[in-house]
Amino acid sequence: MQELAEAISRMESDIVNYIANIRTITAEKERIGAELNVATQIQADMLPRIFPAFPERKEFDIYASMTPAKEVGGDFYDFFLVDENHLGMVMADVSGKGVPAALFMVIAKTLIKNRAQMGGGPSEILEYVNEMLCEGNEAELFVTVWFAILDVKTGKGLAANAGHEHPVLRRAGGQYELQIYRHSPAVATMEGMHFKEHEFELHPGDSLFVYTDGVAEATNANNELFGTERMLDSLNRDPNASPETILHTVHSDVDEFVGEAPQFDDITMLCLYFVGAEET
Repeated sequence: MQELAEAISRMESDIVNYIANIRTITAEKERIGAELNVATQIQADMLPRIFPAFPERKEFDIYASMTPAKEVGGDFYDFFLVDENHLGMVMADVSGKGVPAALFMVIAKTLIKNRAQMGGGPSEILEYVNEMLCEGNEAELFVTVWFAILDVKTGKGLAANAGHEHPVLRRAGGQYELQIYRHSPAVATMEGMHFKEHEFELHPGDSLFVYTDGVAEATNANNELFGTERMLDSLNRDPNASPETILHTVHSDVDEFVGEAPQFDDITMLCLYFVGAEET
């Protein structure tokens, strides 16, 4: 009877300790969850989310979205007026996931925009950002970047692609098509990098679509990829649609394709419709 009483006493003590541990773990999870929710909101607030973005500008219409796979993500987009006539556009994807990628994303986004405001072409700007990101990059993270500067009056632009997905272009009255060309390496892979840039020109009625690999590499339960062909099919279902409608269509098609399978990567897209100065 004495041994039984001692065993019951120990059991009671273990149960009390177990409950206390559960409470501590639960409280810690709730604290981490609350902090991640704040981080999610902070990250979302860093990306342009008010549309129409430039209601006073009639030369173009632009829309973008980012859906993180985790509470915070490494993808980011940005667009901003460098000066009265030039629009900067960024689509980027940081290696890795979660909080480390999100922190790297914040630094990269800030560096690109701040350096762009100082002037220079896309390659010059990315070379500067590359040097800054390589300093103290012990985590060995890197970021693929598509960065372009467009003259919204003439439609002429310069773009640099640092290891990112191929952009998609639609000429007025035509279909969306991939623009395939050789890329430069990703930003922050090594110091002293030089980035190629190429000229392009948009005409009234043209549209430009850029995205991260979370779109083409979205995977369903059968381990099939959404792929660029399905993406182009989505874009061309109604090629004359507004940028906002285009992005909603692609995202809806990705969701339908993936079904109940978990989202493994951030899904980020940007679409620009060029009106030009002639129609303002």
